[in-house]
Amino acid sequence: MKGYIQVYTGNGKGKTTCAIGLSVRAAGAGLRVFIAQFIKSGDYSEVKALKRFSDLITLKQFGTGRFIKGKPSAEDIRSAQEGLRMIRQEISSGQYDMIVLEEANVAVTCGIIRLEDLLDIMAHKPDNLELVITGRNADPKIIEKADLVTEMKEIKHYYNNGVQARIGIEK
Repeated sequence: MKGYIQVYTGNGKGKTTCAIGLSVRAAGAGLRVFIAQFIKSGDYSEVKALKRFSDLITLKQFGTGRFIKGKPSAEDIRSAQEGLRMIRQEISSGQYDMIVLEEANVAVTCGIIRLEDLLDIMAHKPDNLELVITGRNADPKIIEKADLVTEMKEIKHYYNNGVQARIGIEK
Protein backbone atom coordinates (compact mmCIF):
# COMPACT_ATOMS: atom_id res chain seq x y z
CA MET A 1 0.00 0.00 0.00
CA LYS A 2 1.31 3.46 -0.91
CA GLY A 3 1.64 5.81 2.04
CA TYR A 4 1.00 9.54 1.88
CA ILE A 5 1.72 12.59 4.00
CA GLN A 6 -1.32 14.09 5.70
CA VAL A 7 -1.29 17.43 7.53
CA TYR A 8 -4.02 18.65 9.88
CA THR A 9 -3.59 22.30 10.86
CA GLY A 10 -5.57 25.45 11.65
CA ASN A 11 -6.90 27.16 14.75
CA GLY A 12 -10.02 25.01 15.06
CA LYS A 13 -10.60 22.00 17.29
CA GLY A 14 -10.16 18.51 15.89
CA LYS A 15 -6.57 18.02 14.74
CA THR A 16 -5.57 15.55 17.45
CA THR A 17 -9.02 13.96 17.37
CA CYS A 18 -8.60 13.36 13.64
CA ALA A 19 -5.15 11.79 14.07
CA ILE A 20 -6.38 9.54 16.88
CA GLY A 21 -9.36 8.50 14.74
CA LEU A 22 -7.05 7.65 11.83
CA SER A 23 -4.88 5.63 14.21
CA VAL A 24 -7.83 3.64 15.52
CA ARG A 25 -9.07 3.03 11.97
CA ALA A 26 -5.60 1.82 10.95
CA ALA A 27 -5.42 -0.49 13.98
CA GLY A 28 -8.87 -1.83 13.06
CA ALA A 29 -7.35 -2.88 9.72
CA GLY A 30 -4.41 -4.54 11.48
CA LEU A 31 -1.91 -1.76 10.73
CA ARG A 32 0.76 -0.81 13.27
CA VAL A 33 0.84 2.83 14.38
CA PHE A 34 3.41 4.93 16.23
CA ILE A 35 2.20 8.22 17.71
CA ALA A 36 4.75 10.78 18.86
CA GLN A 37 3.18 13.58 20.90
CA PHE A 38 5.25 16.74 21.04
CA ILE A 39 4.51 19.41 23.65
CA LYS A 40 2.09 17.19 25.61
CA SER A 41 2.84 15.18 28.70
CA GLY A 42 0.41 13.38 30.96
CA ASP A 43 -2.34 10.83 31.07
CA TYR A 44 -4.92 12.48 28.81
CA SER A 45 -8.09 10.58 27.92
CA GLU A 46 -6.72 9.68 24.47
CA VAL A 47 -3.62 8.19 26.10
CA LYS A 48 -5.80 6.04 28.37
CA ALA A 49 -8.01 4.95 25.46
CA LEU A 50 -5.12 4.07 23.16
CA LYS A 51 -3.64 1.76 25.80
CA ARG A 52 -6.52 -0.58 24.85
CA PHE A 53 -4.92 -0.90 21.40
CA SER A 54 -1.37 -1.36 22.70
CA ASP A 55 -0.82 -4.41 20.51
CA LEU A 56 -1.05 -2.17 17.41
CA ILE A 57 -0.67 1.44 18.59
CA THR A 58 2.39 2.77 20.42
CA LEU A 59 2.17 6.26 21.91
CA LYS A 60 5.18 8.16 23.24
CA GLN A 61 5.19 11.69 24.64
CA PHE A 62 8.08 14.06 24.02
CA GLY A 63 6.96 17.13 25.88
CA THR A 64 7.15 18.67 29.30
CA GLY A 65 3.42 19.35 29.40
CA ARG A 66 3.89 23.08 29.69
CA PHE A 67 2.58 25.51 27.10
CA ILE A 68 5.58 27.23 25.57
CA LYS A 69 5.59 31.00 25.37
CA GLY A 70 8.77 32.81 24.46
CA LYS A 71 12.01 30.89 24.56
CA PRO A 72 11.70 27.11 25.17
CA SER A 73 13.60 25.59 28.07
CA ALA A 74 16.55 23.26 27.59
CA GLU A 75 14.33 20.45 28.90
CA ASP A 76 11.68 21.18 26.21
CA ILE A 77 14.32 21.08 23.48
CA ARG A 78 16.00 17.95 24.86
CA SER A 79 12.67 16.08 25.02
CA ALA A 80 11.75 17.08 21.46
CA GLN A 81 15.18 16.06 20.15
CA GLU A 82 14.76 12.67 21.83
CA GLY A 83 11.44 12.41 19.99
CA LEU A 84 13.05 13.17 16.65
CA ARG A 85 15.72 10.50 17.24
CA MET A 86 13.08 7.91 18.13
CA ILE A 87 10.89 8.83 15.14
CA ARG A 88 13.82 8.42 12.76
CA GLN A 89 14.65 5.09 14.38
CA GLU A 90 11.04 3.87 14.10
CA ILE A 91 10.80 5.00 10.48
CA SER A 92 13.93 3.03 9.57
CA SER A 93 12.79 0.00 11.56
CA GLY A 94 9.96 -0.57 9.10
CA GLN A 95 7.74 -1.99 11.84
CA TYR A 96 5.06 0.73 11.57
CA ASP A 97 2.55 1.39 8.80
CA MET A 98 1.60 4.84 10.11
CA ILE A 99 3.51 7.41 12.13
CA VAL A 100 1.72 10.38 13.67
CA LEU A 101 3.69 13.48 14.66
CA GLU A 102 1.18 15.13 16.93
CA GLU A 103 1.71 18.88 17.51
CA ALA A 104 4.86 18.79 15.36
CA ASN A 105 3.83 22.03 13.64
CA VAL A 106 3.57 23.73 17.05
CA ALA A 107 6.95 22.27 18.03
CA VAL A 108 8.44 23.96 14.94
CA THR A 109 6.69 27.26 15.66
CA CYS A 110 7.91 27.20 19.27
CA GLY A 111 11.47 26.39 18.23
CA ILE A 112 11.84 23.03 19.95
CA ILE A 113 12.36 21.25 16.64
CA ARG A 114 13.75 22.74 13.45
CA LEU A 115 11.64 23.06 10.32
CA GLU A 116 14.50 21.39 8.43
CA ASP A 117 14.25 18.30 10.66
CA LEU A 118 10.53 17.92 9.96
CA LEU A 119 11.07 18.45 6.23
CA ASP A 120 13.87 15.85 6.32
CA ILE A 121 11.55 13.31 7.94
CA MET A 122 8.98 14.00 5.23
CA ALA A 123 11.59 13.68 2.46
CA HIS A 124 12.88 10.33 3.75
CA LYS A 125 9.49 8.74 4.44
CA PRO A 126 9.37 5.23 2.97
CA ASP A 127 6.82 4.78 0.17
CA ASN A 128 4.68 2.40 2.21
CA LEU A 129 4.50 4.60 5.35
CA GLU A 130 1.58 6.93 6.09
CA LEU A 131 2.87 10.05 7.84
CA VAL A 132 0.43 12.29 9.72
CA ILE A 133 1.47 15.71 11.03
CA THR A 134 -0.77 17.82 13.25
CA GLY A 135 -0.71 21.22 14.89
CA ARG A 136 -1.69 24.77 14.12
CA ASN A 137 0.46 27.11 12.03
CA ALA A 138 1.85 24.55 9.59
CA ASP A 139 4.75 26.13 7.71
CA PRO A 140 4.07 26.73 3.99
CA LYS A 141 6.96 24.36 3.16
CA ILE A 142 5.24 21.55 5.13
CA ILE A 143 1.96 22.27 3.34
CA GLU A 144 3.72 22.22 -0.04
CA LYS A 145 5.37 18.81 0.60
CA ALA A 146 2.20 17.16 1.97
CA ASP A 147 -0.17 15.09 -0.15
CA LEU A 148 -3.27 16.01 1.87
CA VAL A 149 -3.79 19.16 3.95
CA THR A 150 -6.87 19.95 6.01
CA GLU A 151 -7.24 23.23 7.83
CA MET A 152 -9.50 23.17 10.88
CA LYS A 153 -11.13 26.58 11.08
CA GLU A 154 -12.83 27.76 14.25
CA ILE A 155 -16.22 29.20 13.47
CA LYS A 156 -17.67 29.08 16.98
CA HIS A 157 -16.41 27.58 20.23
CA TYR A 158 -17.98 27.36 23.67
CA TYR A 159 -14.59 28.22 25.22
CA ASN A 160 -15.45 31.79 24.29
CA ASN A 161 -18.41 31.54 26.68
CA GLY A 162 -16.22 30.39 29.57
CA VAL A 163 -16.63 26.60 29.16
CA GLN A 164 -13.48 24.87 30.40
CA ALA A 165 -11.95 21.79 28.74
CA ARG A 166 -14.02 18.74 29.67
CA ILE A 167 -12.60 15.32 30.44
CA GLY A 168 -13.38 12.92 27.63
CA ILE A 169 -14.27 15.67 25.16
CA GLU A 170 -11.36 18.15 25.03
CA LYS A 171 -8.92 16.42 27.36
